[in-house]
Amino acid sequence: MERNMFCYQCQETAGCKGCTVSGVCGKKPLTAKLQDMLVYTTKCLSKVTTSMRDKGIEVSDYINRMVSENLFVTITNANFDDEAIKNRVYKTIDEVNSLVDKSGLDASLKLSFANDDEIIEESGKVGVLSTENEDIRSLREMIIYGLKGMSAYLKHANALGKDSEDINAFLQSTLAKTLDDSLSGDELTALALETGKFGVAVMELLDTANTTAYGNPEITKVNIGVRNNPAILISGHDLKDLEMLLEQTEGTGVDVYTHSEMLPAHYYPAFKKYSHFVGNYGNAWWKQKEEFESFNGPILLTTNCLVPPAESYKDRVYTTGAVGFAGCKHIEGKVGEKKDFSEIIEHAKRLPAPTEIETGEIIGGFAHNQVLALADKIVDAVKTGAIKKFVVMAGCDGRSKSRDYYTEFAKALPKDAVILTAGCAKYKYNKLDLGDIGGIPRVLDAGQCNDSYSLAVIALKLKEVFGLEDINDLPIVYNIAWYEQKAVIVLLALLHLGVKNIHLGPTLPAFLSPNVAKVLVENFGIGGITNVEDDIKMFFGN
Repeated sequence: MERNMFCYQCQETAGCKGCTVSGVCGKKPLTAKLQDMLVYTTKCLSKVTTSMRDKGIEVSDYINRMVSENLFVTITNANFDDEAIKNRVYKTIDEVNSLVDKSGLDASLKLSFANDDEIIEESGKVGVLSTENEDIRSLREMIIYGLKGMSAYLKHANALGKDSEDINAFLQSTLAKTLDDSLSGDELTALALETGKFGVAVMELLDTANTTAYGNPEITKVNIGVRNNPAILISGHDLKDLEMLLEQTEGTGVDVYTHSEMLPAHYYPAFKKYSHFVGNYGNAWWKQKEEFESFNGPILLTTNCLVPPAESYKDRVYTTGAVGFAGCKHIEGKVGEKKDFSEIIEHAKRLPAPTEIETGEIIGGFAHNQVLALADKIVDAVKTGAIKKFVVMAGCDGRSKSRDYYTEFAKALPKDAVILTAGCAKYKYNKLDLGDIGGIPRVLDAGQCNDSYSLAVIALKLKEVFGLEDINDLPIVYNIAWYEQKAVIVLLALLHLGVKNIHLGPTLPAFLSPNVAKVLVENFGIGGITNVEDDIKMFFGN
């Protein structure tokens, strides 16, 4: 069969090999090619900015944000709007050429494409498969996907006024190095681990940004029912967008509900003052086609994960930031600007209240500050044997039937095991009512995938409390579900921290070549999953 595209950056890639006809995510071949070109031109821009820094020339915030936002646009399920992506490609080319001239750099760094046809033709020469050596390709792509995840965290921190020149410089210099054919496999492996080091740094930066702006998350019960008012559903991850929406809907009679990865917003003290911030509607991102339908009101997508919308509710979908879909209204607004949500608010007023799909409450808010406040209680539970092990079940959810494994695994856990989670993977088990151990819930939700830093802080603190020299001596096992590129930077961050024996599922990444996978297995104990019964025995013994 003729290859129309090639993409294997997400877990659901076709046949666990690569999407070649059309993306499982809904991405069309043209979109894939434009995204390939956006990544390539952003690599070229990064090569220019790295040369500028080498000459002592300052790189502007505008350019730093262009790099991170360009990468964010190419994350799985973020942007399907060909015109928007193409415009970014042209803007990036213009900036490359302008910076080369202004900075007196080598003219060979310039880019030249006469028209759209040349852009599309070039995409076939610079995409994933343009790296012929399978192992070099695997390492390059793992680094690039880690940088994509890093760019998402960086963008959220930027939105709250936090930035880091060190992180921007590393991100750009590393992206530029993926163009360097002289780098060996060993050098790229070291670069991947260094990417993990900066992954920890960017997650810490975002954690500081979130908690400085909105306070430390606290234990919170979140309503999953509905009220009889018109409403807006906000999905994605961007807390600044939520803050602006809550400010502009206050007193309008329009309620606001969170969806999927926005659920943890309810844990922040700053948002609890809004009486119209009602609760969470629905589940993980992949159920949005049925849940957006029944919500009845407009939906605001602030980041990935957008599923191409059905025509029946497409006119109710609004996008902002890195997200885009042709035919959906895009709400503009750069970092630091106040966005105008008046159109979506007026739209909500004309529509009926959400249809109730479930009732009750779910509990969360166990980020590092809250868990450390319970440290004495948790340590006592471990010392007395009430808690035998913690199981990190963080990461992503997805639509494949094989992911039911995580629900069944949670149900089968020994009663003295506690789940530590972050990300939308929690929707596989956060409504199971697994009970508690001495008042400590058996599912401790630290928040979004963006909040995975909390799990690292908790592990490091427990290591300190128990006086251990090696983080791997803790009673913690790792059974992580992954889907997209933010999970890659979390994995690299954990490897940098020295965590070993991490199990990934439901499949290992398709971008891992056999040799690269072998290195990860031999040096870090990376493994896959099998079935619930055997894996319970592997993690907990007989």
